[in-house]
This record gives sequence, C-alpha cells and structure tokens, in this order.
Amino acid sequence: MADTATDSKNKVTIADAGPCAKKISIEIPADVVDANIGDSLATLAAEAQLPGFRKGKAPQSLIERKFGNHVREEAKNQLVASAYQEAVDEHKLKVIGEPTSETLKDIKLETGKPLKFEVEVEVLPEFELPKFEDLDIKKPKLEVTDAMVQEELDRICINEGDLESQDEASDGDYVTGHAIMTSAKDKEKEFYNINGAVVQIPTPDKEGKGMILGIAVDDLGKQVGHPKAGDKITIKAKGPDNHEVEDLRGTDVVIEYEIARVDRIIAADVSQLLGMFGFEDEEQFRNAIRSRLEQRVLIRQQTLMRQQVAKHLIDNTTMELPEKLSTAQARRKLDQQRYELMYRGVDQQKIEEHIGELRSQTTDMAQRELKLFFILNRVAEELDVKVTEAEINGRIAQLAMEQNQRPDKLRQQLIQHNQIGMIFNQIREHKTLDAIVAKGKIEEMDVDAFNNAMKELQPA
Repeated sequence: MADTATDSKNKVTIADAGPCAKKISIEIPADVVDANIGDSLATLAAEAQLPGFRKGKAPQSLIERKFGNHVREEAKNQLVASAYQEAVDEHKLKVIGEPTSETLKDIKLETGKPLKFEVEVEVLPEFELPKFEDLDIKKPKLEVTDAMVQEELDRICINEGDLESQDEASDGDYVTGHAIMTSAKDKEKEFYNINGAVVQIPTPDKEGKGMILGIAVDDLGKQVGHPKAGDKITIKAKGPDNHEVEDLRGTDVVIEYEIARVDRIIAADVSQLLGMFGFEDEEQFRNAIRSRLEQRVLIRQQTLMRQQVAKHLIDNTTMELPEKLSTAQARRKLDQQRYELMYRGVDQQKIEEHIGELRSQTTDMAQRELKLFFILNRVAEELDVKVTEAEINGRIAQLAMEQNQRPDKLRQQLIQHNQIGMIFNQIREHKTLDAIVAKGKIEEMDVDAFNNAMKELQPA
C-alpha cells in the first residue's frame, strides 16, 4: 500500500518494500532544481577567479562550462538529502541505518526537469509488547575457583609470550600468508585478497574445525595439514548463510593460501610478567586475577538472567521480519556480539571463532536476534532508559582493561570505525534487560540446580 503526499513542493510516495522496509519515491519540481543550480552557480561565480577576469567577474556561461558538472553533482546531493529528510519527518518513519539506492548515483541533474529518485530504508516493525513484569528468573550461585585463576594465568602467559619460528606447523601453531578467496564457479569474482592472513592449525579438541578469512571451515585441519613456509594450499569452503557480504552467502568458495611463515607461541614465564604488570610477587598477581574474575562472574550471573528475559520477550512477541538479514543488519549483529563477548572477558581468539560461528548460524537464529533488537528498542523507549556519557566512558575503560589496551586508544579505534554507537546500544540493551530483571521474581540456586532448570532455555 502506498502513501502519497502532495502538500509540500515535493511529491513523495511511500510504499512497502518487504518486512521492515519501505521504498521512498520522491519527485523534486523543476523550478526547485533550477533555483538550486542557479544559486550554486551564482555563489561560485561571485567567488571564482579565472585567468583573464577579476574575482567574481567571469561570465556565468564560462563558469557553467568549467564547473557545471561539479556544481550539478553538489546540488543533486543537497536536494536529495534535504528531500529525503523532509519525507522521513513528514511521514514519521522510524528509520534504522542509512538509505540505499541502486540508481541514485547514475541520475544526472538537468535544467528544466524535475529530479526523480527512489531510496529504500529499514524501518522499525509494528508489534505488541508482551508482559515483562514479575517474571520468574533463576540466578546461579557462581564463584571463582583456584582452577579458574590458574587457567586465566596460563592464558595471560600465552598472550604475552614470544613467537618462535618453526620449519613445519604442528597443531596449535600459527601460519601467516597471502590468502585470496574467490567464487568456485567464477575465479574472476574475488571476495577477499589479504596479505598477512593468519590461520591457527586446529588443535585436537577442535576436531579439525578452524577459521580462515573469518569463515568457519569444518575440515580445515584436513585441508591445511601441517604446512611449511612456501607451501601453497587450496581450501574449499562455503560462504555462511548470514555473512555480512550478501554475494558470499551460500556460495561455494576457493581460498588460495600461500604460506609465508610458521610460528609457535612460547608462553612467557610468570616471573617475566610481574614487573610488566607492576606486581611484587606471584601471589599478588594471582589475587589481582581473582579480583578480575570475580567481576566476570558477576557479569556472567547477570548475563544468564538477561538471557532468560530475552527468551521470554522473543517467544512471546509476534512480528514480521525480513526473510534474510540485510548487509547492514548482519554487520550490526556481528559488531554487537563482538563487543558483548569483549564485555564478558572472552579471549580474543575465541571471540573471532565465535564470530565465525555466528556467520554460519541458521536463519531462524539470526532472526531471533534481530527480533530481540527491535523488542528491546521498544522496551527501552517505554521504560525511558537513558545512557550517559559517563556510562559510555566506563564501558570503554572496562573493555580496554579486558583487552589490555589504554581506554583512549580503544576509544579512538571505536571512533575511527564509527562504532561508538555500538557501545551506546550495548549499554542501553543491558540496562533495559536489567530493569526487567529488577521487576522479576529472582530465585537463587546452586550451579547444578540452575543447569537442570535451564535445560529448556536456549540463549537468545
């Protein structure tokens, strides 16, 4: 069903383009186009200083010949941006992300003609919220054990260890080289070309599964073997169904991988790390590790309670969703999960493995996560959940600590990759879920009883 507005100078039509999607068709009248081009040329003419003419005295016809294409492109961009925003505001569209258009870049602005263009946008779906007060929520009693402290200490020693070059790779070693991923059917269709791609040879506990170029491969160990520097390997795989690159989804791919070097991580000795981290002795180091793990345990407890709330919201909400994730949705989902795992203190290697598995998850699982995103957005509005700058800074500091980075360095990385919004959304979702948990009936129980009670619960 289309909705047309003619009460403004622009003619705007809004039509359904699928679940959670709208097509916006806009026609800007010729007189508005001409006026915009004329104003732009006049402004440029007043400032331009061309050879043979004093500043601002060059004929407009000369300005048009010399700068016309540039002026028209700039005018088009201004007209499109203004008309799009006006249409969104006028029709009260709740837009997610940026608009897309397959034809806009090829449209030329012409004098005496209207500007017609179409864009598609993702919008928030309409749905009824389920009851979310007085939920029955189970809280596990978790504690930090000596074994957990030792495991974390071992992990730190590995992370701070040195790379030792090897002649031939063994299980657990890392190989670095040049990897090119192409379509199996069309070698000219290249997805990735990365010099310096790192692959870990799967350890026995991985049962041959491994990662290359962000894709999980079930039999990577068998295909890679135990290579040496200079070896050339061909790896066959299938693009994950929910990869952020849409053309890669479900596509048979071939990865040509030339090994440049083989390295093994030699774990650092605890005594080497004491001075590095500012501890006087190993006991002090272990106590600091225990304190960090106690914080993670609290986060783990809260995460398990949040998951119960999330499952309730998903299972009791009906809404129409896209049949497949858009590129923006897929990338947003992966970025959210990456920072969620960082927040929980998960090791970087395991984070990337988990991200690879997420790309391979079923469409149903991906849609459940998208559904939760929409639900929590609505609940946050209803509960008036706010996020402060101090909370964002605190979360960045926490993430930086887990990654052994300086907070200012991590903040700069987030800004460069336009991901500060991800931190805002993470905090907002956590506060929303926590607000529902606070309204619930919480039953505390030991781990075994909790696990038995949760057998029916699948993480949302």
